Amino acid sequence: MIIEQIDLYHVRMPLLEPWVTAYGSQNDIESLFVKIISDGISGWGECAPSPLPLYNSEFSAGAFVVARDIIAPRLIGRRVISGEFLHEILSDLKGHQFAKSAFDGAWWDAHSQHHKTPLWSLIGGTKERVEVGADIPVLPSTDELLNRVEISMKGGFPRIKLKFNRQCTVDMIKQVRDAFPQLIMHIDCNSGFTLDDIAMFQELDKLDLKMIEQPLSYDDLVDHAELRRTIKTPICLDESITSLHRAQKAIKIGACDWINIKTSRVGGLTNGIAIHDFCEASSVPVWIGGMLESAVGQGASLALTTKSNVNYPSDIFPSDRFFAEDFSYPDICISAPGEIAAPSRNGIGFAPKMNFLNKHSIAKASIALQ
Repeated sequence: MIIEQIDLYHVRMPLLEPWVTAYGSQNDIESLFVKIISDGISGWGECAPSPLPLYNSEFSAGAFVVARDIIAPRLIGRRVISGEFLHEILSDLKGHQFAKSAFDGAWWDAHSQHHKTPLWSLIGGTKERVEVGADIPVLPSTDELLNRVEISMKGGFPRIKLKFNRQCTVDMIKQVRDAFPQLIMHIDCNSGFTLDDIAMFQELDKLDLKMIEQPLSYDDLVDHAELRRTIKTPICLDESITSLHRAQKAIKIGACDWINIKTSRVGGLTNGIAIHDFCEASSVPVWIGGMLESAVGQGASLALTTKSNVNYPSDIFPSDRFFAEDFSYPDICISAPGEIAAPSRNGIGFAPKMNFLNKHSIAKASIALQ
């Protein structure tokens, strides 16, 4: 597959409500869309790092510049025979996993279209329907939190994730547990705490949480291993897992019981599959996260969710959860309570609405084979 043209779009997508976590509040999602053209086939990928480097060191404007000035010039005119080869071309570039992931996703979309096969089937997915959970941001009051949990339960979601920051309290989570004693739930700390908060985590230990997601620093493994030895609630690593190498180290030192794989955070579907397979061989279960992308960005994650070692409801969101209208089509929809069906279309299964990309673009670029 020779890459003949690459088109880039940095767009701003307004959210239905502010998304409040331990690392801040967002009213919009900024995405980088990547289109690669090869042999008459257009493949699309998307990544959505934060507008500011708050989730990790990457941010959307930076991803666009890296994509335009560094990655695209390296790939244009190259015959890319596999996802692994794409990453080999970029292997000396330190970091920038989000930007790399958008190109990786675009390659996989084009590759699976070329093979006239849905992406999830091409990568060995085994589940035509996947379980998904409900995510609830930090809310101003416990009453609002309890109301949102009840709505999610009535929607049939098999588990609920509660964003948790320093404005939250153990008592808020206790009230949720008291109101819904059978609820499968966990909290996501988004790197908001330190080992100085062990007493708080020991109190949370009493609330029968399925896991505590990324309690400590976004780039830490060692302190997570210490916390894991101190509490009984399982630890899930998210932000700390940026590559297969990091996942291997985390498992080796006992830093986690679960791993959340975000395809964009680890550099794309190619690396996501490698982490999934290593974790399966190591008897460490995984589940799949997302960054509130449009359906294009979620498409790679949805494909990965169909793999055999995904053993917890994932963060694949219906299009109407965050957007008045998705920037991509078709919409991702709940097919049954707490379930989303893998797409039957060849490729990733989704494509952007070009009128939305053109209308909401902050920056655009096109690089063609001369």
